[in-house]
Amino acid sequence: MITSSTAQTTIKKEISFQGIGLHSGNIITVKLSPAPENTGIVFKRLDLDPQVEIPALANFVSQTTRGTTLVLNEVEVKTPEHLLAALSGAKVTNCFIGLSGEEVPILDGSALEFFKKIKESGIVAQEALQEVFVVQEIIRHIDEENGSEFILIPADRTSYKVMIDYHTQVLGSQFASLEQLSEFENEIAPARTFSFLHELKPLLDKGLIKGGDLNNAIIYVDKTLDDATLEILKKAFGKESITVKRNGILDNTSLYFPNEAARHKLLDVMGDLSLVGIPIQGQIIATKPGHKINTDFAKKILTLIKNERKLNVPKVNLEVPPVMDINQIMAMLPHRPPFLLVDRILELTETHVVGLKNVTMNESFFQGHFPGAPVMPGVLQIEAMAQAGGVLVLSTVPDPENYLTFFMKIDNVKFKKPVYPGDTLIFKLELLTPIRRGICNMKGYAFVNGQQVSEGELMAQISRRNDAKE
Repeated sequence: MITSSTAQTTIKKEISFQGIGLHSGNIITVKLSPAPENTGIVFKRLDLDPQVEIPALANFVSQTTRGTTLVLNEVEVKTPEHLLAALSGAKVTNCFIGLSGEEVPILDGSALEFFKKIKESGIVAQEALQEVFVVQEIIRHIDEENGSEFILIPADRTSYKVMIDYHTQVLGSQFASLEQLSEFENEIAPARTFSFLHELKPLLDKGLIKGGDLNNAIIYVDKTLDDATLEILKKAFGKESITVKRNGILDNTSLYFPNEAARHKLLDVMGDLSLVGIPIQGQIIATKPGHKINTDFAKKILTLIKNERKLNVPKVNLEVPPVMDINQIMAMLPHRPPFLLVDRILELTETHVVGLKNVTMNESFFQGHFPGAPVMPGVLQIEAMAQAGGVLVLSTVPDPENYLTFFMKIDNVKFKKPVYPGDTLIFKLELLTPIRRGICNMKGYAFVNGQQVSEGELMAQISRRNDAKE
């Protein structure tokens, strides 16, 4: 289910810094800039003319070898996952990321410096509400080739659990978790990227990890070092000597956490899943995650979101007592039959309302609106929608019976299917912006039998009855 409950955010001021690209070895300049509402996270290749913008969305992922790569019209952005994790951990939803090259710099191999710079810039709330994908049922995704698995479980907040096992003695099985985003800076952001020694030589042979050294990666030694490998590593890392500590880590790198590898995999999961484009509310459990399954799962969730946006049909259980029955509605709204067009309120939160109207042949408007082939007038569908929206805005005041609701604006109205006697109309209205000074800006939809019949954007304002008379 897609819902909106908190404000969108962006950074307060521009952030600029430099670093080395892990694979290219080039110095890359990064500029993070505030972005308007509903922008999302967007990368900009500043080194190109004209500049190319690539949205941070899973459907732009081109490959996932040793990192995630986004592509648009053959223009690439490589290794964005650590920066995306930092933005996700900081709850930034709108941001422009300018790059002077194709890679996001590796820095120390973690997300900590990114996060600190974002935090130093400051984060500001915006007017528009942020959509959130709220998990309603268990969602599972399995990579049959390597046994990697993702599970999404309904929960009242976002949390992560990651388990890894590479079947190596030096690393063993590890587990990491993040129960709430406020712990990201201390528990997850510092965790650095890692690799096994046997993986390095083929990467070096391919001309990759030119920007890697022992300061931005943990290297686990799971095989005996021969002299030829030692010489290659010395040259690659600019070291006069290479040694292995007792804990199996190359040279003198010290772990920040005993399970730093699992924590870094959790960091990667956060960055890659941010490519869904909106936050996910639910418990995220990943077993043996990697960039391929991470981004495949993000694509799966993105598809679910697109399908839900397309349908947007509220799931209602008519056997459950309503939030408000007709008497409670009349106690709040000033309308009365035959102009009261809402029979029940099925859902009511701070940001959305779901209402119901039973359309019967006894409706007064059928006497004159095509008596031989009765159809509910479209304008009355919008009026019924607005009355349901009136319940939403009036629920914000302690004495709703003393207020009246007036239209201010109606935009983008569409009628898609006729409504006949015997139909049950379900209305869903969602806030487009927070309610301020009694003004409610809503997007409304009407459905019959799971099919959308009409929609529109409505703006209304509540006024005290005495004020309205004046």
